[in-house]
Amino acid sequence: MNERMDRETLLARVRAQMHDKRYQHTLGVAETARQLAIRFGADPEKAELAGFLHDYCKCWSIDKMHDILVRHDLPQELLQGEKELWHAFAGAIVIQTVIGVTDPEILQAVRYHTTGRVGMTLLEKVVCVADYIEPNRQYPGVEQIRDLAQKDLDTALSVALGGTIQFLIEKQKTVFPLTLMAYNDLISRRGREGGFNG
Repeated sequence: MNERMDRETLLARVRAQMHDKRYQHTLGVAETARQLAIRFGADPEKAELAGFLHDYCKCWSIDKMHDILVRHDLPQELLQGEKELWHAFAGAIVIQTVIGVTDPEILQAVRYHTTGRVGMTLLEKVVCVADYIEPNRQYPGVEQIRDLAQKDLDTALSVALGGTIQFLIEKQKTVFPLTLMAYNDLISRRGREGGFNG
C-alpha cells in the first residue's frame, strides 16, 4: 500500500465506496481476519488490510465492474457467470491501481475471497473464512463454521464452500468452477492427511 496512506485515510476511502451495513461487515471481516491470522500463523497486518479492502467494489454498479473486467481481459466464464462474484476480481484490480496495494498475497486474498481456488494460501483461507463468519453474519449453519474456525481452518472453509454450493444448486444457479475445484481440493487434502476419507 502507498506508504503515505494511513489507516484513517484508508478507512475513509473504503467507507466512501459502500453503504453503512456493508461497511460494518467490512470492519467485522477485517477484525475476524486479524484474529484468525494470529490463531493460524498468517500475517495479521496483511489479513486485516485484505479484510478492509475485500469488498471495495461490492456496491459499485454492474456496468462499472463489467468495464473493469473487460479492460483487464478476465475470463469469459467469469463475465458469463454470477455477477455476485465480480466485485472480488474487480476489487483486486482497483485496490492495486487506485489504492496502491502491490502485495500479491493481499491482492490474491481479495480476488479469491468469494470463489476460492485450488491451492489457496493461508492468507486467502483466512480472509475467505472471515467473510463467512464475521459477527454480523447470520445464516443457517454459521455457528458451526464459527466453531470449526476455532480449531481447523480447512474444515471450516470446506464446510462453508459446501454450504454455498448446496445453496446455489437449490436455487438452480450456476456454480463457478473455481468454487467446485476449491471445495474438491480441500476435501481431497483432508483425505490424504487422514481426515474423514482416511
